[in-house]
Amino acid sequence: MGVSEYIKQFTKALKESVDAATFVKISLGNYKGAEGALKQILIRKVVIKRDDKLAFTYRYKTRDVVKNYAINEAVDLIADYLEKGFKIGTLFTTEKDLILEELNNGKVVLRETTASAKEVPSAGHDKEKTRLIKPDSKSYLTELKITDAEGKVFKNAQDKFRQINHYIEILSSLIKELPAGTIKKVADMGSGKGYLTFALYDYLHSVLKLESEVVGVEYRQDMVDLCNQVAEKSSFAQLNFLQGTIEDYNADDVNLLIALHACDTATDDAIFKGIKANAELIVVAPCCHKQIRREIEQNKVKNDVSFLTKYGIFLERQAEMVTDGIRALILEYFGYKTKVFEFISDAHTPKNVLVVGVKKSPKSLVGSPKNEEQKRILEKIKASKEYFGIGYHHLERLLELS
Repeated sequence: MGVSEYIKQFTKALKESVDAATFVKISLGNYKGAEGALKQILIRKVVIKRDDKLAFTYRYKTRDVVKNYAINEAVDLIADYLEKGFKIGTLFTTEKDLILEELNNGKVVLRETTASAKEVPSAGHDKEKTRLIKPDSKSYLTELKITDAEGKVFKNAQDKFRQINHYIEILSSLIKELPAGTIKKVADMGSGKGYLTFALYDYLHSVLKLESEVVGVEYRQDMVDLCNQVAEKSSFAQLNFLQGTIEDYNADDVNLLIALHACDTATDDAIFKGIKANAELIVVAPCCHKQIRREIEQNKVKNDVSFLTKYGIFLERQAEMVTDGIRALILEYFGYKTKVFEFISDAHTPKNVLVVGVKKSPKSLVGSPKNEEQKRILEKIKASKEYFGIGYHHLERLLELS
């Protein structure tokens, strides 16, 4: 029997093991092909967005490369590799191990041995990630069309579900910086359809076991009505959605203020509300930095970065950084420890910047006499505005710093 016939038997056994759910893994070794640095290929089954695939880990001398293939494509690749380079292929199943080997004398053998593995490993993509928000038994996820009635995440909602969990992971790490029991009231400004508002309520109540009140503030009445209906169906008694604007909402008793994707100066309105409330944690994801861009464009100051900002795309990015940089300085002025980092969300808004303020002391600095650190920060803000030709920053004006 020629090598091709043995390979057909080997791949036939592979397909049967995948169909019978007994497949464990494949190892291809003793490589004699053209890629000198390639040593081995390890293959395991993964499930990506509900589709079965085989993940190939190509082991080179100094690195590993992972590629995922559909089952039929993977089977053809394995046959090709066994034909053209790998002298040993081992199929591991829960029923048996099957070893295909080309010996030094050119003879090919195919032999069975007792199964090395008794259980099929998890088919999760890479390592199964522990998520703070789990899809099962969450009626709000079903109502919001993230999961079906059995708690399985819809294929077209996978990105949104990952975004929700990523957001909660970020907030959970920030909340841990605060004294236990600090978060008594949360305001999500511009809550939209409430995906993240519901998830945060779920996390605070189900995971942290807090009795926090959570309010979603949204201008669109239809979204408010929908979210209140879902909250009632989910028995989330301390979650409420209100129709209104960030500017009009009374946030005086809020401990955690959130504003994701509030456009242009609406982000400043949200930060202003948080600072005035002396909130322990302020988290914003700004967008549409139009106010500062207009200031820079109108004044046309010549500086060391003019060779960049003459291009519209670079000017836009510069305006974003300057706007959020001054926001961070203003938060520091009022006694917040600031963080600015990238937040990976979903396919439609792939990257955002999060500006975070964590209150360093319970004392409010609004209206208090300026200390030396505050004077230093004001000088830095003033110098930044002069350098970029900025007449005013909206948040600075709201807080009467200029």
